[in-house]
Amino acid sequence: MKNIRTLTMSLVLATGVGLGCAASEDPSLTDAAGSAGARAASTFHVNDLLAKLQGCRAVSHGKYKTDDEANPSVDICGLDGAFFWKADMDIDCDGKRTAVCNEDTDDAYQDQTSAEDSQGRPLDASKLPYVVIPLPSNRFDYQGQGLQLGQVVGVVFNGKIAFGVFGDEGPDDIIGEASFAMARELGIPSDPNQGGVDSGVTYVVFTGDDAVVSRIEDHAEAERIGKRKLLELLQNN
Repeated sequence: MKNIRTLTMSLVLATGVGLGCAASEDPSLTDAAGSAGARAASTFHVNDLLAKLQGCRAVSHGKYKTDDEANPSVDICGLDGAFFWKADMDIDCDGKRTAVCNEDTDDAYQDQTSAEDSQGRPLDASKLPYVVIPLPSNRFDYQGQGLQLGQVVGVVFNGKIAFGVFGDEGPDDIIGEASFAMARELGIPSDPNQGGVDSGVTYVVFTGDDAVVSRIEDHAEAERIGKRKLLELLQNN
């Protein structure tokens, strides 16, 4: 394992890891990364991650729009161990019909998601943090790049990071969408019709078979994997 400088980072996660919490003080992070890895990066700060994402080695063949009416402006970028892009966030409320995700609350509601839970049911956007990735195209084919539904993702906004999974597919020319629950994790307005933000969101999809959850609805597993893959990303880039 590489020697790396001490990193300072604030993780704001569903597990409640607080601002400025040292990785070595968080048992789940120590267990996920291994004791040596936790010692190598005992504390870390979201700015260290964003510093790794300043440049872009574009892997998409052409840019994406953030909305139907927008001009294409977003590349999917490649790193050692991840893909990432910087965009807006629209709210996906598809899947299981709930009090906050249904035909009355969401003008574009659909009662299905590309991924299904371990019982073969649509995902619950109101409870499960997930990200939408564009359908495969000549611009970018996530399957051809080794990604699959259930791949763990990290989403950064306003100094916070939350982990989730790749849970739904979107139009093949539009990017920048995540579930109602993901927006809530990050303090983004989550109303499916009026919510979201126009910019400032960074999406990081970790690569490799070891970055896929065994049960897509297991958010705790996504967080464990996400913490481990984040440490690897910070060390290897």
